[in-house]
Formats: sequence, C-alpha cells, structure tokens
Amino acid sequence: MLLRPNIVPSSSKTKILRYASSYTQFINGDWTSAAADVIEVENPSTHEILAHVPKGTPGDAELALSAAKEAQVSWEAKAACERGQVLKNLANLMAEKKDFLAKTLSDEQAKVLPLAKVEVDASIEYLNYYAGFARIYEGEIIQSDDPMEQIYLHRIPLGVSVGICPWNFPLFVMMRKITPALLTGCTVVVKVSEYTPISSFEIAKLFNDAGVPNGVINVVTGEGDSIGQALVESDVPAIISMTGSTAVGQKIMKAASSNLTKVNLELGGKAPVVVMDDCDIDLAVEATWASRVIYSGQVCNCAERVYVQNSIADEFIDKLVKKMASTKVGMPETEGADMCGLINPTQLEKVAGMVERAKQSGAEVCTGGSINQSMPGYHYEPTVIVNAKQSDEIVQKEVFGPVLPVLQFNDLDEAFALANDSEYGLTSSIFTQNAATVHRAMKEFKFGETYINRNHFEAIQGFHAGLRKSGIGGTDGKHGLYEYLGTRAIYWKN
Repeated sequence: MLLRPNIVPSSSKTKILRYASSYTQFINGDWTSAAADVIEVENPSTHEILAHVPKGTPGDAELALSAAKEAQVSWEAKAACERGQVLKNLANLMAEKKDFLAKTLSDEQAKVLPLAKVEVDASIEYLNYYAGFARIYEGEIIQSDDPMEQIYLHRIPLGVSVGICPWNFPLFVMMRKITPALLTGCTVVVKVSEYTPISSFEIAKLFNDAGVPNGVINVVTGEGDSIGQALVESDVPAIISMTGSTAVGQKIMKAASSNLTKVNLELGGKAPVVVMDDCDIDLAVEATWASRVIYSGQVCNCAERVYVQNSIADEFIDKLVKKMASTKVGMPETEGADMCGLINPTQLEKVAGMVERAKQSGAEVCTGGSINQSMPGYHYEPTVIVNAKQSDEIVQKEVFGPVLPVLQFNDLDEAFALANDSEYGLTSSIFTQNAATVHRAMKEFKFGETYINRNHFEAIQGFHAGLRKSGIGGTDGKHGLYEYLGTRAIYWKN
C-alpha cells in the first residue's frame, strides 16, 4: 500500500497571486484570449496559487496560428542579421530581469534557486549563441555535369513553427523552440505547459521592447487535449517541435500525419550508466548522483539505471547509497539544498508506485523508498534499489524521480547488451580509463548521446537527439538550426 502524501485540497489552497492576477494569451503582439475558463498555477512547494492563466481553446490556437501565418512573409524577408539582432535584444532584456525570472521558475516548479538561475543563464546564452549564426549558416554550390550550368542549394525557412514545451525546464526549452526558428526566418506559436507558464508569459512581456514584430512569436497555454490538439492538427504549421513524453509524441505524430507536417520530437529516456572496474569510482559516484538528483530526477536525459562491473559493485554501491542518503532535500530557497519536491501529486504517486512494484518483484531498497512528508510539497526520498531484474518496470520504464536501480555485469559485452536493452535511446554514459573501451562505447551504445566520465548534460553547440522511442530529429548546434530550414535546388544554365 502506498503512503499517500498530504495533498492539500484545492479549496483550501492559499491564493497568493504573486504575479499577474490573471494572464491572457500573447497573440499578435498583444494580450488576448478566446478562453473563458482559467487554470490556477500552483507553487508545488507551498501549495500557494501564484496566478491564473487561460484554459486555452481551439479558438486561441486559431488566432495564434493566423497571426503567425500573416507575419511569416515579412519576417522571412528580413536579413538574417536583423533577425539575429532581435535575439540579442531579447537576451539583454532577460539579463536585466534574470533574478526575477529565476525566482519565478523556482516558485512555479519547486526547483532549487541555484538551478533556476542556471536555467535563466543558459536561456540567455542560447539566444546569444544562435544570434551568432546569422552570418554563418549557408547554402551550397554543386558541380553540374553540364559546364554551362550551376547547381545552387538554397536554405529556406520552413514557415510557421509550433513549439510545445514541458514543465521541467520551461524557460530553456522555450528558447530551444523559438530561437533557431526565429533566426532562420520562421514565425512561432509556442504552447507552454499549464503547470509552469508564468516564466514564459513574463518573457512574452519583453518581446515588443526586443523588436519582435507582431505575430512573429505567439505564446499560449492550456491543456494538451484542447489547444494543443488544435495546434498540431492544423494545416498551418510547417514544423511541430515538441519536448515531452513518448506517449504524447506518438499522439502528435498521428495528428500531424494527416497534413504530412514535419515533426521534431525530444521524448522520454531511460539513460544507462555503465561503471567499469578501471574507473575512478569516486568520480562515477559523484557524477551519477548529480545526474539523478538534479531537479529531483525530473530530467529526461539524466541517469535512470546503473550497471556496475561485479568486481567493484560492493564498493560502488556502498558509496552511492551513502551519497544518495546525504542528499539535502529542502524548499527551493533552502540554503545548500540539492533538490526539492516533485511537480505534482500525480508524479509523486507514479514514482512511489514504481518503487513499490519493484519491491514486490524482489528488488531491495538500500536507502529511501518512501514519500517524505516532513515538509510541504510532493517529496520522494532519494532512493537506491538493488537486486532488480533487467525485465522489471523500474529498469525498463522512465521513473522521472530521484530513484536509481543498480544492476551488475560481468564483462563489456554484457554491459552493452544490458544498456541497449531499452525502448528508449536518448542518452548514455560510461566511466572508464580505457581508451579501447571508450571507442567501443562510441560504436556500440545505441543512443543519441554518450557521455564519458561525466554526468548527463548536453552542450548548446552539440546536438541533442534521441533514437528509437526517444525522438525524431534534434536540437542545438548547427544541426539543430537546420531542422527549421528546407533546401531548395536551383539549376541555372547560362
């Protein structure tokens, strides 16, 4: 039986309304909405109601898409350097408000304040990074078989883009959706999570001062089954970029298929960590711990399962258990806190249920394994599990919480076989001092990203992409930019 959290009834939640008492959708450079109903945005750590946002409707989706479609022609006609300057302007305005934005993220997400500050800084850096591509991305000239002919490959913007953002890194992922799209000449409708919309609407307040023309960026929120469904079923978007669960990604693919709309999907993960007997054990423990407790384990690309070589298993597990047990859990503003609670009671019950089922299947909890009710919020104890089977749910399905199952292996062949035995293929990592082992990992891991001797967190100049049920396409770097560009071939004969 699950130990249920002390869920605060909606009727008794304190309505603080720290931000705008009621936001509306940001469409065509103004604040408007066809929605009559609102959603209460809760602070998951205190249960305070922070703001009201629209419960977006298909009518809101139609308004936003129409505005983006109308703005598309004039936006793509601008020089890339002019579009890049708008990104720089927005970055500068965000930098002026970064403490406020970090506090906003912390409030609406139950995220420790230092991590919220990192997210804001990374979002600003993302804008400046892509602004620098304005004079760099290029087409090609291909040699023709005819000496009197030239073949040109022109890079052209795809058109209206729809971006659908998750709740775990709402500001950074919003920048991922709008930044490469804007630079390449695409207009955007971004649908932000109804759980964490405040920071995104606060960014929208900066668009006009940043020089964003009306209709070029439109920010809406609401439930996926209503406004989200209308956005992805429309024939207006040329590309739909979504970050979220695999199940929702599959629904989006199905909806987009009727219009053959391009999709770019970053979905779930079940990242393996392989720990070899020649590694720096302390480094492996520290990096694995950091990769699991960041934002309370609610990160799709971070460590979800560990495979450690038999000969060092006892030492590694002992150190990992002690490290997880020492995790400082607190409120977002708690000095030195490593993690806070989960986003909502649904996520808490999901994590608790998966651990309970693992125990019923014979797995052993070494530390944690329970809901923590010592403070407000939706807290689950940092947990290490051993003696799980490879086929167990806790090893095969994404937990999205501070839980690590640890399994053992004999040799490298077995390690790769176990690590690759997953429907997901987002990220992976290995800890070893052997160059030959590293080269094998680069070839044999079946994942979009592999980290060697460090934790799971990507760089903006790389390419963040998943295989199998972890996604289609990718983001970041020059290859992420090209996701928003089409290629047109021109044959010019003199």
